[in-house]
Amino acid sequence: MAIKFHNPKTVALAGKYSLGAEVPPNARVLYVSGQVGLDSRGKLAPTFEKQALQAWKNIGQVLKAAGMGYKDIVKLTSFITDARYIAANRAARDQFITGDPYPASTLLVVQGLADPAMLVEIECVAAK
Repeated sequence: MAIKFHNPKTVALAGKYSLGAEVPPNARVLYVSGQVGLDSRGKLAPTFEKQALQAWKNIGQVLKAAGMGYKDIVKLTSFITDARYIAANRAARDQFITGDPYPASTLLVVQGLADPAMLVEIECVAAK
């Protein structure tokens, strides 16, 4: 049984995401911890755009280590520290999540992250 994405016509859909994702029994499920804009040396990227791209690259490395890819993401949660970053967050995501089916997604604007210089954190669940 393949992963099913649910988008009933009776619920408004306001973007590039699915309203629900159903993972079949016996699928491998990977929970990816929140990733931020730190590179492999622990250096934080200087801008929101660069932090978001680095977070997505980090997610890609965790997925790869599990034998998965971006297409295997079924649930995505993004945390940004300012609503002015919404468009830039979507632009970064769209470089890695490139088409249907889109994962179920949540975007939260938060007061802050673990380090005040961090502007974005992204976590996800993947299944295969």
